[in-house]
Amino acid sequence: MLVVMVKHWWSPAVRGAVAVLFGIVTLIWPGLTVWALVLLFGFFALLDGVSTLAAVATRDPETEGHRLYFFVIGLVSVGAAIIAFAWPSITALALLWVIAAWAFLSGVMEVALAIRLRKEISNEWLLGLVGLLSIAFAVMLVITPGAGALVITWLIAWYAIIVGVLLLALSWRLRKLQATVEQRVTSMRHASA
Repeated sequence: MLVVMVKHWWSPAVRGAVAVLFGIVTLIWPGLTVWALVLLFGFFALLDGVSTLAAVATRDPETEGHRLYFFVIGLVSVGAAIIAFAWPSITALALLWVIAAWAFLSGVMEVALAIRLRKEISNEWLLGLVGLLSIAFAVMLVITPGAGALVITWLIAWYAIIVGVLLLALSWRLRKLQATVEQRVTSMRHASA
């Protein structure tokens, strides 16, 4: 799994950059109409899902047994985007439930990935923290559905920025590990040959 994540270090970087951009745009224009917020969320979820599914597209033998996690996270994000694009006139409460479901499912899968990843990297916590923040964000959306649209917009924006920064930090760490992991894989291939 570590080999896959290191090889595709750019995937969390893309997801993180898109999340930060989405959060900043949402903070700059907090009075966005529900329609615009639905479209922004749809683009964010689509880019997140596509970049995650890109990690699944590899056919390296080292990815066997780990593709399901990436695949599910990618499908959840793409599914949320499809819902947002199919019903752009979706109500604020329905949007809230779509975002909450997406954040919760993504968070659960990211925590599961972090647990598996810690077997390969000691003290790895960034992906787990992203997952826990996603779950907490989903819970906050569900328990405060009556909050004003502005509060929900700010909550969504800050969540996107914080998760985006954490994903960028994870990507940076994975990029730093790339040379070490490639040497380890090369030496294992030479030893088995």
